[in-house]
Amino acid sequence: MLRLSKFADYGTQVMAYMAKDGAVHSASEVAAGLGMASATVSKILKMLARENLVASVMGAKGGYMLARNPRDISMAEIINAMDGPISITECSGTSACTREAHCSTRDNWQGINRIIQDALENVNLAEMIKPKHHDTKHRIPGHHVIDTSAIRSRSKSV
Repeated sequence: MLRLSKFADYGTQVMAYMAKDGAVHSASEVAAGLGMASATVSKILKMLARENLVASVMGAKGGYMLARNPRDISMAEIINAMDGPISITECSGTSACTREAHCSTRDNWQGINRIIQDALENVNLAEMIKPKHHDTKHRIPGHHVIDTSAIRSRSKSV
């Protein structure tokens, strides 16, 4: 199963919360606004600050703010800040695999990984906070329309 880590998911939520108004936010304010533990949000903000996605503001009214315009922050950057480089298999990223000499699927996995990376690089934070239209066709910039109407949720009864 391909799934983002909780930190990547929460990091995206923290960034989206901060992107809505571009103001300076304290960790406790973000935590309260998102219903998360303050310690978790503090840790996430520090991780985002290390990657220059948020900037720390000192003083009595200090806290954190986005380091760049939401249009200039990709989802790939947020995920990378939380989890490190995106890699769906051991060998599809930058690390070597002990099975590399015998693996017939490595090149294909690397290609799939690149498609996922490109898709996440082409979705910015400003797009993530826009209200979503409820149609079943999705367009990834530069790619074909994906019709998701035939996909059933595992939680729905059959």
